[in-house]
Amino acid sequence: MPDPARLTDLAHAVRARRRELGLTQAELADLAGCSERFVYMLEQGKGTVQLTKLLAVLRALGLGLVVGPGHGEIAQLSEEQAL
Repeated sequence: MPDPARLTDLAHAVRARRRELGLTQAELADLAGCSERFVYMLEQGKGTVQLTKLLAVLRALGLGLVVGPGHGEIAQLSEEQAL
């Protein structure tokens, strides 16, 4: 089971980027093709989100998902680190 603190990190990153872009949850949901409830639950750190919907939200926010060796941690990379 995912560590709730790690899901909170992801939730905060999504919420921060949405706010940075000046989007409401409804607007983000429309851009991502998912429900407003999904965006709400994602931003609350719900542990059972659908990967395809998560990826659609990240894409709409101009964010990506990077997978590498580790122990299940969630980390935010700076733009320089991501290049």
